[in-house]
Amino acid sequence: MGQEVVVRFKEIIGVFDLENTTVAAHTRRFLAEAEKKGRVVNVSPELPRSFVITRDRDGNETVYISQLSTATLLRRSTAWEGGVLPG
Repeated sequence: MGQEVVVRFKEIIGVFDLENTTVAAHTRRFLAEAEKKGRVVNVSPELPRSFVITRDRDGNETVYISQLSTATLLRRSTAWEGGVLPG
């Protein structure tokens, strides 16, 4: 995720580009509601580029706001699956 924040791959529901998805009112409402519930974690103080939605074993959803692009997050997740540390 960036800034030493790691989430379990199996808990990820989706990875979204912030610029493209927040055009939709539904997405803005979802993010606002998650923030009201205290379920948003800003990974970095830098300009956000993506968000990742996770669900833990108890069914609790968390939204992680990241400064990394969706392409970078995908590249890192693929590297981890293959047993290679991301660079």
